[in-house]
Amino acid sequence: MAACFTDHRNPESIEHSVRDLVAQRVYGLALGYEDLNDHDDLRKDSTLALLVGKRDLTGERRVREQDRGNPLAASSTLNRLELGIPKSAISDRYKRIAADNEAMDRLLVDLFLESYRKPPRKIWLDLDATDDPLHGQQEGRFFHGYYRCYCYLPLYIFSGEHLLCARLRTADKDASSGSVDELQRIVGQIRARWPKTRIIIRADSGFCRDAIMAWCETNDVGYVLGLARNKRLQQALGKEMEEARLACERTGETARCFRDFRYRTRKSWSCERRVIGKAEYLPGKANPRFVITNLSTRDADAQHLYEDLYCARGEMEKFIGNEFSRKPRRCEAQGCAEQNRIKEQQLGLFADRTSSATLRANQLRLYFSSFAYVLLHGLRRLGLTGTAFAKAQSTTIRLKLLKIGARLHLTVRKVWLSFSEASPYASDIAQILANLKQHPAWSPPG
Repeated sequence: MAACFTDHRNPESIEHSVRDLVAQRVYGLALGYEDLNDHDDLRKDSTLALLVGKRDLTGERRVREQDRGNPLAASSTLNRLELGIPKSAISDRYKRIAADNEAMDRLLVDLFLESYRKPPRKIWLDLDATDDPLHGQQEGRFFHGYYRCYCYLPLYIFSGEHLLCARLRTADKDASSGSVDELQRIVGQIRARWPKTRIIIRADSGFCRDAIMAWCETNDVGYVLGLARNKRLQQALGKEMEEARLACERTGETARCFRDFRYRTRKSWSCERRVIGKAEYLPGKANPRFVITNLSTRDADAQHLYEDLYCARGEMEKFIGNEFSRKPRRCEAQGCAEQNRIKEQQLGLFADRTSSATLRANQLRLYFSSFAYVLLHGLRRLGLTGTAFAKAQSTTIRLKLLKIGARLHLTVRKVWLSFSEASPYASDIAQILANLKQHPAWSPPG
């Protein structure tokens, strides 16, 4: 991630490299320190300095006397990291570090690609938008009628648990705004490495737009999207709704039927498309739902497409074998627990801490949160396998594995970290260390 920044500072006048600053910021978020001013205390932490990669763990060799005893950067230095502007950073007096957003976008996808030993036969890309409430006068602040607050409207794209895109947007846009551009970028990057992998996107009705569907059809990308109901759709499902109502009244339990048909809007769609209608009747209430897709009936029939493919959107679903099979076999090692990754990033890794004045700085904060998520997901994927934390969320990992009591002792040649012999997670930690040793750490050249 540090390679995605351009540093215009005088190398002879700095004590904290860009890599040190980025590591301090991302590790801080992963460890639960969401605010910049937390680092005014964290800068004294020798354990965090060890994690960042500092050689002077006590800060006693700092150049300025007032900095001695503080091996890490203060909040003011980290703040300047966020505020640099590429066009003016080279001549700015203080904000001389500029982030390359396009490079960080590519890095997120590259990390996803590198997590596979061989190209998968098929991947799903889940798109979703959510609210990021604002409580100040930030640039791009708009009131959103649905969420009933001033907010941003970030776009997220996940593939299973892997984060591929986190794009901060103003709330005066449609939920699907910019989706085609992001898909074009991500799909192109994936296909450059995995030309034979089938790609299918999945989203709710907020992304059911002709531009997205037409792009997918032109570029051989599958889609399974929610479709907002209207009178014409409900009329087309009338027979099935009546059957479901009679079945519900007869048994007293929820009943559902499905219909597979072709449909086209009068003006907004460029062609006729396949629609799946779910005629569901709950005791005392009708609940029709619709999904649109370009998958064939050979890929999935109506019920399987709705219940197993569409309803799995946004959740952690791991399958072995053919994902279109009528009864997919769930991977026992990974389980099928539902974990909403957007909530994990926003609540557990503070993606909603967008209190900076400018939209660009807040986008960079979202990147920091995103890479903190990628870091903990990498730990979960590579290190926690075979332990009780294999499916744990970031808050649990942090509470039980990362922020635990230890005694720190520094000598001339070694750093000693002593943990309690009575730790209830000692065997899990030993297993995690054994797992991680199978994946040697990568260090940048030079």
